[in-house]
Amino acid sequence: MQTGLLIVISGPSGAGKGTVCQALLEKKPDLVLSVSKTTRQPRAGEQDGVNYFFVSREEFEQSIAAGEFLEYACVYDHYYGTPRKTVEKMLAAGRDVILEIDPQGAQQVMHTYPEGVFIFLLPPSGAELRSRITNRGTESMDNLAKRLTAAALEIAQAHQYDYVVVNDSVPAARDRIFAIIMAEKLRVSRNHNLIQALAEEVKK
Repeated sequence: MQTGLLIVISGPSGAGKGTVCQALLEKKPDLVLSVSKTTRQPRAGEQDGVNYFFVSREEFEQSIAAGEFLEYACVYDHYYGTPRKTVEKMLAAGRDVILEIDPQGAQQVMHTYPEGVFIFLLPPSGAELRSRITNRGTESMDNLAKRLTAAALEIAQAHQYDYVVVNDSVPAARDRIFAIIMAEKLRVSRNHNLIQALAEEVKK
């Protein structure tokens, strides 16, 4: 059985990562979205265990000490992390797993799981990014300024990823990422066992 594909979708706050990932799951229900832990408070409409596992700072730091995260980061004074065992179990079972994480976390996964597929999601413009963050209505002016400054630094790191996708519309961005996933699954490097088995069968 072929090991599942780890697909890391990253980008600045306001790029639309969550919306695009949800559209991917609707198009390809056999994809699995890894649910991260976070110490921040839920936003309106978010559910524990669905969007995130919302935990205390103390509980999160205990998990760090126990080595339970594939990656974790502290972003805007809140921790975010991906539970290692859950992801590894799904990949071993042949499931394709999406990590929707910030660039800090993606950098860690690049080192710990370099065979993953790393996709950086960009907004169509700086003005659109500012509008998306502002329209959430959850950020103070100080926090908005912090997020925009951080976004500029994060976008400058996009060249470290395998692919860059502009989220000018959710359906278009979804389809571009879907095409990337399909192409990656056809790489020769991911199909050595299939090629070898067929070659052996032909020789018989």
